[in-house]
Amino acid sequence: MRVLVRLTKYAFRHKWYLIGAYAAMTASSLSALVVPRMLGEAIDEALASGLQSRLLLLAGVIVLFSLLRGMFSYGQRYLSESLSQRSAYDLREDFFRKLQGMSFGFFDREQTGDLMSKATQDVEAVRLFVSMGMVRGLSIFVTLGAVLTLMAVMNWRLTLVCAAFLPIILWRALSMSRSLRPIWMKVQEETGAMTTVLQENLSGMRVVKAFGARAYEESKFNSRADAIARLTYSATRLFASQGSLMTFIFTSATGAILWYGGREVAAGRLTPGELASFILFMGLLGMPVRMSGWLMNTLSRASSAGQRLYDVLDAESPVTEKPDATPLPRVAGHIAFENVSVSYDDSVSAVSNIDFEARPGQMIALLGGPGSGKSTIAHVIPRFYDVSEGRINIDGHDVRDVTLSSLRHNVGIVMQDVFVFSASVKDNIAYGLDEVDMDEVVRAAKIAQLHDFIEGLPDGYDTWVGERGVTLSGGQRQRLAIARTLLLDPPALILDDSTSSVDMATEHRLQEALDEVTRGRTTFVIAHRLSTVRKADLILVLDDGEIVERGTHEELLERNGFYRGIYDLQLRPQDYSPDPVPVGLGGDA
Repeated sequence: MRVLVRLTKYAFRHKWYLIGAYAAMTASSLSALVVPRMLGEAIDEALASGLQSRLLLLAGVIVLFSLLRGMFSYGQRYLSESLSQRSAYDLREDFFRKLQGMSFGFFDREQTGDLMSKATQDVEAVRLFVSMGMVRGLSIFVTLGAVLTLMAVMNWRLTLVCAAFLPIILWRALSMSRSLRPIWMKVQEETGAMTTVLQENLSGMRVVKAFGARAYEESKFNSRADAIARLTYSATRLFASQGSLMTFIFTSATGAILWYGGREVAAGRLTPGELASFILFMGLLGMPVRMSGWLMNTLSRASSAGQRLYDVLDAESPVTEKPDATPLPRVAGHIAFENVSVSYDDSVSAVSNIDFEARPGQMIALLGGPGSGKSTIAHVIPRFYDVSEGRINIDGHDVRDVTLSSLRHNVGIVMQDVFVFSASVKDNIAYGLDEVDMDEVVRAAKIAQLHDFIEGLPDGYDTWVGERGVTLSGGQRQRLAIARTLLLDPPALILDDSTSSVDMATEHRLQEALDEVTRGRTTFVIAHRLSTVRKADLILVLDDGEIVERGTHEELLERNGFYRGIYDLQLRPQDYSPDPVPVGLGGDA
């Protein structure tokens, strides 16, 4: 119930639509109440005097209020649908904004497909709750209360006969709600899992085809789809049984009214027209009685969906911006790690006791085996993750004291896993910038050794890139990411093994370009090639999350330690490779 109360706040943001819907609903319900009463009077009038003029007047009143009911009903539906769509829009916007503010740690734990399911299926369940549950649900209680009041005014004895059936209806509705809520929660979870399977299958379709895993993928998807079908069938069966039971109760109540009402007419305490009005009022009660099961179904589904949405909306990002955070001006690039430790959870430390200093314009190379902490050190500088202990200073500013946007405009990063958006080449390079000069885009592309390739495309820089950049090779995607970062012109630059997907000839030209762009910038390089390591002003060798050696290439070779071992196994063979001849862009590895 607490979740549903919180969800109503989205409807109250648009109070005039809500008030209008309630007003139209009330007017429609009251208009409907006039018709049975007028028909009862018409019957009594016909039996008593049979005056045609009186009957025509009553018929005209009935037609008038029927028309009014239709108009108010239309207004209710229009306003309630407008209210629900606006509420859903606000909820999706809040959900998306929340996702944008979460750090890498949140997305490390969440599944993309499940988040997509929450943003679509769960929000739609909430929208139905606002449209159907909040507005039409209230009409059930308004109609029920108004009808029982009018019936009690006419004959309280007969009203008690009718009201005797209400506790059964209420008990059944509450018990069904308790049964439906866990079923719908499981349906929402299975829908998220199925969406994840679908998203991963489409993203990895080339792997699926390459390994002939079609049957395996179909089995995974079908098992999830079958679970959703079985759960939905259970909910529908429960809902259908509710409808059948409500129909039986309603029919039984009508029979009881006919039996007892006939006795009241015979005793002179009720007129034939009033008995007819009672039966017609029972017809009006039939709608809310039958809708009670549907209402419980809607509320149960919205409660489950709302809980899943608030699991995200209430989540706290490990990386938060202080309320009094100040914008970081353009820095010189003096970056200092002071006894920094990072833990992704309470038990495992990714890096420990990292202490070093990078002066403006220096290149820092990070070396080590998989899981040694290289990427962690790179990612905590722009606060993709936060330090657990110690601090990181940029030009004397603690990175936790400045705004995230200003920090990340000062620290550019080219990741190894490059993401390309479904947009033009130009839009991909200029991503994140509101206004950019075309000459600057071309300059960045030239530095990244991508301009000649783009000029050869059918529409040049306006060429549309396929989803996730599937029309580009791995090397072309990485060069596009480099151009995208260079366009920001950051004083500090992080290259996360950014030349891993290019051939030797392209790397040679790319390294020459990077020499130009890294000049005057503080640069952190995660690399496995000797050409990069040799030029570094400081090499940090990491093992198991700690710095085990530091120094220049020559200094570390003389120590004959960890670096020497890495050099002999991975880097030294490159010394015997012939110098690459820069003949065009070549093919990408």
